[in-house]
Amino acid sequence: MAATAAPSKNQGRSGSAERSQPLPLHKYPSLYQVNTRATMHDLSVKLGRSATLDDVSDEYLSSLAQQGFDWVWFLGVWQTGAAARAVSRSHQEWIDEYRQTLGDFTDGDICGSCFAITAYQAHTDFGGNDALARLYKRAHQQGLRLLLDFVPNHTALDHSWLETHPDYYVAGTDEKLQHEPQNYVRLNTSQGPRIFAFGRDPYFAGWPDTLQLNYANPALQAAMRLELLNISEFCDGVRCDMAMLILPDVFERTWGMHPEPFWRKTIDAVRASKAGFLFMAEVYWDLEWTLQQEGFDYTYDKRLYDRLREGHATPVRDHLRADMEFQRKSARFLENHDEPRVAATFTPEMHRAAAIITYLCPGLRFFHDGQFEGRVKRLSVHLGRRPEESTNESIRAFYQQLLKCIHEPAIRDGQWQLLNATPAWVSNWTFESFVCFSWQADGELPFLVVVNYSDHQSQCYLQLPFDTLRSHSVSLQDLMGSAIYERVGDELLSRGLYLDTPAWGFHVFKTTI
Repeated sequence: MAATAAPSKNQGRSGSAERSQPLPLHKYPSLYQVNTRATMHDLSVKLGRSATLDDVSDEYLSSLAQQGFDWVWFLGVWQTGAAARAVSRSHQEWIDEYRQTLGDFTDGDICGSCFAITAYQAHTDFGGNDALARLYKRAHQQGLRLLLDFVPNHTALDHSWLETHPDYYVAGTDEKLQHEPQNYVRLNTSQGPRIFAFGRDPYFAGWPDTLQLNYANPALQAAMRLELLNISEFCDGVRCDMAMLILPDVFERTWGMHPEPFWRKTIDAVRASKAGFLFMAEVYWDLEWTLQQEGFDYTYDKRLYDRLREGHATPVRDHLRADMEFQRKSARFLENHDEPRVAATFTPEMHRAAAIITYLCPGLRFFHDGQFEGRVKRLSVHLGRRPEESTNESIRAFYQQLLKCIHEPAIRDGQWQLLNATPAWVSNWTFESFVCFSWQADGELPFLVVVNYSDHQSQCYLQLPFDTLRSHSVSLQDLMGSAIYERVGDELLSRGLYLDTPAWGFHVFKTTI
């Protein structure tokens, strides 16, 4: 599993990011998200000094690659400032959350949101750009691509643009400040007091540690495009925070101004400079396909997560009927820094069943720091220290086995198809509880994934459209267990594979003849 980052034994002094030969990338890659701040804190305790990105060991990076990960996302590497930290230390609702997470928290644990960015430069506490450049190079040497954050919608309250380019921000008025104090703020600048809008989405109050960027200003768009070009020197891709907020219609609905489209022109410009640079969008409101059409390689699949959390198979199955190009570009997850911990949200049995579906269906397989250990406390992005929690060895063992399945060649690069279940007998309604699909590499026998996604025993016949099974004795080996079943191929093709599975039960069958 993902080991805690240890001190690096390879701290070569490269002053800038160096591009290496492209790494091989699978059709359905896997990504591991690291909480940079919490990792730096853990390393600092271990080392007895302030840790930097140079202290993230090559052994740690290698362990991720050996587990089959293609990407590592270091969340929160960019410079933040005093203004956001002050807001984070004074917002009572957030403080209540900190206290629930860290019973012994102090002001020193509150760093300010890592999304209230003052500059796209690696944080001085983490060693600055030089250390980031070395981390980037070392990740490549271990076979990993590096993903970093891009926050298009807003900046911190104390970003330098407040003084140099106040026109880059959405301005407010005295009237708006009076009627919407949750969305506007008066700040002192070198040019006198000015009113600015907090960054926000149209459905919630503003984020009081940020200022809203004005995408109706072409100069701002050009400046953000340049920021992305600079970021691309230090990584292989970006995860774009709340990417849908700057779509023209969403921006106009929120701010009453209609900007020119940003994403397509910007993505093309970055890729012209750095071929293959990846864009992943955090996106909601059924705008995933829209952003895929704008050029995003991957979009968050919150819809699948929500349907799995509801615990009903039919909506999950229906979701997996989507166009394959849409599914290929979907980032599948069970938790991330925004969502609650899966081990605290799902029962253990439901957790395992949901993980089998999430990470064995097509798309980007997206795992979160602490997920493999069964952590139950979500860490706020305002905090720099995580709570001490014991490892859930049962969950760890489950994910160890699941990762072996995920990285079977057929499941990384093969062909996927949803399979149909039929009633095991007349009036057998439980067949609707199954979510089943297959993976197959060219010229090879299929892998079968079957999940009873319900809280009751269920039965069905699984229809198998694989003529290569005809006239053979077929062996079904469960890669998530120890069972091996022998079946007659002709019967499997004529009637189907009979399944009688307990609540939340699953199998990942490797077929041989």
